[in-house]
Amino acid sequence: MKVDAGVGHKLGSIPDQVRSLEALGYDGIHTAETNHDPFFPLLLAAEHSKKLELATSIAVAFARSPMNLANIGHDLNAYSRGRFTLGLGSQIKPHITKRFSMQWGAPADQMRELVLAMRGIWANWYEGAPLEFVGKYYRHTLMTPAFTPQDKEYGAPRVVLAAVGPRMTEVAGEVADGLIIHPFSTLAYINSVTLPAIETGLTKSGRSRDEFELSYSCFVITGRTEEEFAASKKATRERIAFYGSTPAYKGVLESIGVGELQGELNAMSKQGRWQEMGTLVTDEMLSEFGVIGEPGNIASQILARYGKFIDRTSASFPVSNDEERGKIIAELRAG
Repeated sequence: MKVDAGVGHKLGSIPDQVRSLEALGYDGIHTAETNHDPFFPLLLAAEHSKKLELATSIAVAFARSPMNLANIGHDLNAYSRGRFTLGLGSQIKPHITKRFSMQWGAPADQMRELVLAMRGIWANWYEGAPLEFVGKYYRHTLMTPAFTPQDKEYGAPRVVLAAVGPRMTEVAGEVADGLIIHPFSTLAYINSVTLPAIETGLTKSGRSRDEFELSYSCFVITGRTEEEFAASKKATRERIAFYGSTPAYKGVLESIGVGELQGELNAMSKQGRWQEMGTLVTDEMLSEFGVIGEPGNIASQILARYGKFIDRTSASFPVSNDEERGKIIAELRAG
């Protein structure tokens, strides 16, 4: 199992941070698109690391055109010498239309088309194939030598998608190189919905499971002191409640028999009762969404619960020192 760490967006701290993470034995790092651009930190990470795999987890796909993403993906993969993975997610309609002022269609179909459009652009650049992509959401039919990258040694980056619902998960299996399972997933949901949808997509593409990378970072409740443990537990309750308020995620709650909670959480979110929402998440629900224990016991729990089907995970929970963190990373990698 490969082990990754998230990095922040303070560009001045990235060089030291990635050197430290590489020395600790991490396989890769990733950034998220929140209040800063997710790509700039990875440019610095590429410059100041030698082996770390670099990924967005995730960049908002529909905030950009396939051509924008194809260019960014090419440049980061070329500069990192083949170490970049373009991780994409759809976000939700209000953010795409009201924050980014971009079009929103049927998200799974639009994502499928976006990935295929990028692959069409890359095929033109690297293989000389005609650029003739015409779809419902995207149209790319013009490319000249002046706009074709010349540094082609490392080719296209890997593309992975984040998904919760079965349709987007199936699209990942069909057109992407891997899937980022949303942290808001239960083992029951993964077994009954996620894994079957991946297999359906892989069958469509004529590929097998060993050609597809599955990444999952479950919720982890831990702490070195009682105070840290209590804070971790409270924060996790609030995150689960936040995700649970999203109508599209009701199926996850239904997988553990608490589907009716979604409506209540959604109503509370519209009233701004964010912290109160967390009190509705029971200890039983916490145990369905992740692992709970002292830092030294977390790796064994992750391996026992998810080791049979995930290929990589993140390990960013608090530990006492780098030596302890290194042991956890080594245990996960050995599993």
